[in-house]
Amino acid sequence: MTHALGFSEKDLRRLAGARSFERGLGYLSAVSRLEIGDEAISAVVDGSSAYEVELAEDADGGLNGWCDCPYGQEGNFCKHCVAVGLAVLGHADSVPEQRSAAASRRRLLDAWLESRTREELVALVREQLADDRNLRRRLELRAAAAGEDTSIVRERILSLLDTRPFARYGYVEYADAHAYGRQAAEAVTALRALTADGRAADAVDVAREALQALGRTYGEIDDSDGLIGDVATGLAEAHLEACRTARPDSAETAEWLVSWLLDEMNDAADIDLFDYREVLGDRGLARARALVVAAWRANPKGWAEKYLMERLLKADGDGVDALVEVHRADLAPNGHTHLVIARELETAGRMGEALEWAERGLRETVSGWAPDDDLVAFVCERYQRADRLADVVAVRRDLLRARPSLAAYQHLRTAARAAGTWEGAERTGALDVLKAVARPKAGRWYDGSPLVDALIDDNDLQTAWQAAADGYADQQQWLALADRIRDRQPADALSVYLRWIEPLREQTGDDVYERLAELLLSARACHRALSTEDQFLAYLAALRADQKRKRKLMVILDRHGL
Repeated sequence: MTHALGFSEKDLRRLAGARSFERGLGYLSAVSRLEIGDEAISAVVDGSSAYEVELAEDADGGLNGWCDCPYGQEGNFCKHCVAVGLAVLGHADSVPEQRSAAASRRRLLDAWLESRTREELVALVREQLADDRNLRRRLELRAAAAGEDTSIVRERILSLLDTRPFARYGYVEYADAHAYGRQAAEAVTALRALTADGRAADAVDVAREALQALGRTYGEIDDSDGLIGDVATGLAEAHLEACRTARPDSAETAEWLVSWLLDEMNDAADIDLFDYREVLGDRGLARARALVVAAWRANPKGWAEKYLMERLLKADGDGVDALVEVHRADLAPNGHTHLVIARELETAGRMGEALEWAERGLRETVSGWAPDDDLVAFVCERYQRADRLADVVAVRRDLLRARPSLAAYQHLRTAARAAGTWEGAERTGALDVLKAVARPKAGRWYDGSPLVDALIDDNDLQTAWQAAADGYADQQQWLALADRIRDRQPADALSVYLRWIEPLREQTGDDVYERLAELLLSARACHRALSTEDQFLAYLAALRADQKRKRKLMVILDRHGL
């Protein structure tokens, strides 16, 4: 049954998962200070620490949970959230009354505050500021932003972006990043307040310092959830808003922007030079172009220089030849840049040149590197369009010889079948290539030959079995073969299962026990196909007697009916 709050025990299990839900049952008695508000539920759960929990409905009517335990801060609906949810469901009948009471209290508080005099409200705020440091800091910043002393605002904003209070080991860990992000977001609010209060010129300068400060420390923050990146984006947007209002010197702004974009440390905020087109005007854009061109000429292989130059050329509508010139100055060793050039040329309608660049990328791939997969696909697709199927086969054949693998074999097989040349010499040659890359080795556990994988993939199981017997297969390949032949050759498959059961007898651990059970089930299937199930039962009885001290193994075998 779904209760007045909009969730049920089933919802809690679904959100938390079976394990966290079961653990949450054990924390039900640890829930304290439970408060059911008109919009959210809050409580404290005593675990290894006292954790604060909040449950609330989202915009779609679903349940959201937040907890400041490490697992909860990773965005999970944790056992503490489960415990609070269960505690609420235990008082489900009183939920409507408590929510109504909470709404009444809120209305009463609003009315009371509105009835206070200015002096009484100021005294009340001061009382709260004495006990709440975070509130005091936020209001101090707002007061400074509304005043005339920019130095105070600057100092407060930079202190909000200081990671040191959150970096316990010289690094802001994931568990602390949320708190830091909430604090840093106040800097964005303060910058926008400066602009709104008619001090946009000050906001421009302070925003630059704030962006640089965050850029210096961003690499030392675990921003897995992107919260700090959102703050950086907010700082950049606040800077742009301030520039649009203040209209700073266009050439100087262009110089700062280009310098910022070329600095490898400034990767937190994604600033686009051409978002500032209105601010820069013709004079500023001309200055920016000159600086970008000079930087690229000085360092044509620099990532930032290359990206800015490409962005500049595309924005200006310059021809494809100019873009090609930028890219050809720094060709990637795997042919990826050749592909970029080919795509630019193809977009411009220059199909022949595009294919020439792509083919050149295959030829010029540096020794020790594999050609870019997309480059290979580009060339082969264009060959197919032109009905050059033999050329597709040649490309795929060369790649198999250069880097033998199952994937390369599959690609060659597809191409040769399309050309009608697979059966016979082409397939034999491909298998010879795979055979040459692995030496036979009996009893290997790892590093099986792609030859065996290819033969299994071809469903050529007899040849695959012979290759395995010749020493080209590892354990996983042997087992894969056994699974494939079990119905037709149960005796051969059984010999494989029994061979790989034996070493597991000496090992321990749940994963080992589960694997042993899987192999025993496979062995039993073989015995049933051979009508020798009595032999299996005798084997299993002996194994259980030998392994009886492993209680967890016995439980797992029982669970699988063994």
